[in-house]
Amino acid sequence: MTVYDGRRERGRLRPTLRLRLTLLNGILLVGAAALLVLLAWLVVHQALRPSHLLAAGNQVVLADGRRLDARVWQHDLINSAERELLVKGLVAVLAISVVGVAGAYVVAGRALRPLHRVTATARRLSGETLDQRIRYDGADDEVAELAATFDAMLERLAGSFESQKRFVANASHELRTPLAVMRTEIDVTMSDPDADVDEYRRMSTVVRDASERANALVEALLVLARTEAQAGRRLVRKVPADLSAGVSSALSAVQAETGRLGLSVETDLRPAPVVGDPSLLDRLAGNLIENAVRYNTLRGRLWVRTYSDDEHATLVVGNTGFEVEQADLPGLFEPFRRGGRERTGVRGSGLGLSIVRAVCDAHGGTVTAVALAGGGLEVTVTLPAAATTPVVAASASVPAR
Repeated sequence: MTVYDGRRERGRLRPTLRLRLTLLNGILLVGAAALLVLLAWLVVHQALRPSHLLAAGNQVVLADGRRLDARVWQHDLINSAERELLVKGLVAVLAISVVGVAGAYVVAGRALRPLHRVTATARRLSGETLDQRIRYDGADDEVAELAATFDAMLERLAGSFESQKRFVANASHELRTPLAVMRTEIDVTMSDPDADVDEYRRMSTVVRDASERANALVEALLVLARTEAQAGRRLVRKVPADLSAGVSSALSAVQAETGRLGLSVETDLRPAPVVGDPSLLDRLAGNLIENAVRYNTLRGRLWVRTYSDDEHATLVVGNTGFEVEQADLPGLFEPFRRGGRERTGVRGSGLGLSIVRAVCDAHGGTVTAVALAGGGLEVTVTLPAAATTPVVAASASVPAR
């Protein structure tokens, strides 16, 4: 298999854009000049033939004294004028063509010079040279627009590469931590000749907890990758669902934890019908509620609301907790960010809100977060609503137990 790197042989003539523009300009110039010569020839041909004004037998006297029949003299004059017009006209067409083609070649080369800069920059690009830009400073034309678009694309690519590098580094760190814990526990226990059954049980418990953490992280990464792969494309599974159903399941799953922390849970679950992947929608609600519990305060509050209108279905999850800076809110939806911080040792993988954002993107919705005065966060998910028959709303206030 032959691999081409995009470069062409310099010595081989190829239909470049510069050559095509030059040929087009030359064809137009030659055509216009030839048309003018033809029009001039026709005008002269008609203007010098007033045969209807000459009577038969008329003669003309030339300067040298010769007498010629008027019709013969007219015929010779017309032939001479037409011949001279055609010769000089063809010479003019040739001169215009040469000058026009040469000028078009030079002008096209200058106009297309930024395109060569774009090509050269694209050839030099790699993961380590994404900081290079065209920075075109010429006329504000289509070429300038192309150069600006190319620079903007490089900005996006650089941001994407940087995000991927950070993601890989964080994922490696998160996976290395439980693996290191397991290896350390096993090595310490196995190197102790006096280790008894209790010591092995303790080691087994630590290894099990670390393996569960690693397994949860891998599962979250798979869900994030699968969800992001469906963003902007057709969902693999699309069935009628309701956001309030996922909320009920998620609240049941964290009931023991809310009781242990003494949280007051307030719900206002009205119908919020959507069309999408129920498993992803359940994960969306579950992640929001788990985060609201995990980052809450002792004897704090947790509130959940669902409702819909003709166009949108909305899920709102809020909680009390530590204060979050408004400037840190966009970073909360980045992978491995916990409360605006990276890898702080807090429970969880830091992928919860990243998965929420990916699920929203896959369903054509949006997610926003608002920092609350005094501490806490309120997250609002808005998805396209599905047409369905309303059901009775549910409203309750669940005190801590």
